[in-house]
Amino acid sequence: MIYESSPVAIAIFASFVVGVVGLSFWLGRKGQSAKGYYAAHGEIHWFVNGIAFAGDYLSAASFLGICGMIAFYGYDGFLYSIGFLAGWIVALFVIAEPIKALGKFTFADALDARFNSRGIKLAVAISTLIVSVFYLIPQMVGAGHLIVPLLGLPHAVGVILVGVAVTLIVVTAGMVSTTWVQFIKGSLLVFFCGVLTVMILGRGLEVNAGRPGAEDLSPQVRTVTPAGTVLINGQPQTAENDLRSVGTIHSLPDRYGAARETGPLRPLAYLSTLEDSKIITWSAKKHQDEQGSHTTYTPTIREGKDLLKPGGYFKGLSSGTLTDRLNFASLMLALFCGTASLPHILIRYYTVKDAAAARKSTVVGIAAIGGFYVLTLYLGLGAMTSGYLDPTSSNMAAPLLAKSFSETLFAVISAIAFTTVLGTVSGLIMAGSGAVAHDLIENCCGVTMTDHEKVRAGKIAAVGLGIAAMALGILFRNFNVSFLVGWAFHIAASANLPALVMLLFWPRTTKQGITAAVTVGMLSSLGWILLSADTFEKVYGLSRDASPIPFSQPGLVTIPLGFVVLVVVSLLTPRPTPQQVAT
Repeated sequence: MIYESSPVAIAIFASFVVGVVGLSFWLGRKGQSAKGYYAAHGEIHWFVNGIAFAGDYLSAASFLGICGMIAFYGYDGFLYSIGFLAGWIVALFVIAEPIKALGKFTFADALDARFNSRGIKLAVAISTLIVSVFYLIPQMVGAGHLIVPLLGLPHAVGVILVGVAVTLIVVTAGMVSTTWVQFIKGSLLVFFCGVLTVMILGRGLEVNAGRPGAEDLSPQVRTVTPAGTVLINGQPQTAENDLRSVGTIHSLPDRYGAARETGPLRPLAYLSTLEDSKIITWSAKKHQDEQGSHTTYTPTIREGKDLLKPGGYFKGLSSGTLTDRLNFASLMLALFCGTASLPHILIRYYTVKDAAAARKSTVVGIAAIGGFYVLTLYLGLGAMTSGYLDPTSSNMAAPLLAKSFSETLFAVISAIAFTTVLGTVSGLIMAGSGAVAHDLIENCCGVTMTDHEKVRAGKIAAVGLGIAAMALGILFRNFNVSFLVGWAFHIAASANLPALVMLLFWPRTTKQGITAAVTVGMLSSLGWILLSADTFEKVYGLSRDASPIPFSQPGLVTIPLGFVVLVVVSLLTPRPTPQQVAT
């Protein structure tokens, strides 16, 4: 059985969660002022902030989503890792030091530092909220997927559990507790994923390995009835007839002769051996009939060399059609440009004392994040061949890989994955609550608040965002989390990057140009996503052919559109004053 909770797993998981929440209450006394609540007084050490960058950025998409995509589709899943990491080059060389010099608490502070414009504050605050919400969805989905096997609770309960825990973290101490939660989580994630990778290489590759269902290549049908009951091969889902795992090596290359296992392998030897092997993987096909919807999961034998070359998931790398190529290029552009535009990443620069510390913390973050993304390749491939792959949930590949070694490791990895969600969600809620309390209520609406009232408004906004995140996490439970995060990157890159880059490097930029660029970039990317074929199929339940959009990923169109709108509007409006340019 793939899923079966144990007292050890529950105890380890509970200790992690209680420890994190307890730390937040203990640090609560340091976040009573507005500067303490929103920016940790600007006193976080650059090394701690760098690891916190990793803890904030390495979200459920990085750990659960990318590992799952590699386990299901091979090399193409690793392209997400490359795209996510490449975006930090923009953050290091373009954004890090200037954003520290411009801002105070929020991203809107930076864009509005020279102009004191309500239009900028309103547009950027709304953009921050939309990006935060879109980024929150996959984190909550990932949390729910973790709770199902770990505690034996329904997906919705897991989403609510993480929502409550994160809301407590943010409300008790704000950015102080958020920073330390992210530091602890980033350190643990990189360390234990390194340990898991060493164990994968030490185990090597095994032929069929005696896993349940490894020799059985018959299809298994998962049916969801109109009443919501899940049937497997026509029978109600129980622990006894749970989906069996296939995902194993079918045969090793000739150089291993009649051996059923390779023994320990070095990193490059592991990849070359996998390339020459035959691997049992899953293919899924959806059906619709009078009884409802169901999906047939069919085990198939594939060549390792096919799984380790591009084109298994991104059809733009193999199909040759123009729309598929544009779709892939658009996604990679959004991943590259989106990192330096994410509000919850940008506000981390306000927690250090100066621009030099901002630059050094970015270098530390890149080192930690880059090391982790290299490990995702081995984690994903290890999950693919572990014999513990659940074909119905790509988001569970990494925790189930840990379970193939031991229940204790499964509990530890799942608990770390859960704290991964806590760290990222707390950062997102901090960004969103700052946008509501600081940008909308105080700066845009002109409501004068005392220091205490600013903190209280942020906490109330955090509670509201936490509730919204829980509802959306339940609604989008069947999506791959990396796919969902791509949406947030598109909106962030389209709405925020043109305004930020042009403000820093084009003196002719005006407040009207910034407002227009943020608004047009945000609305065009959001509208494109809502009208795309992927959304028609996966959200609305309609045919992909009904979509009026030629390809699903908007960044290739909407990011340049933001730059064009800013330049045109700035040229049509009065020049900024010399004081504004010199600020």
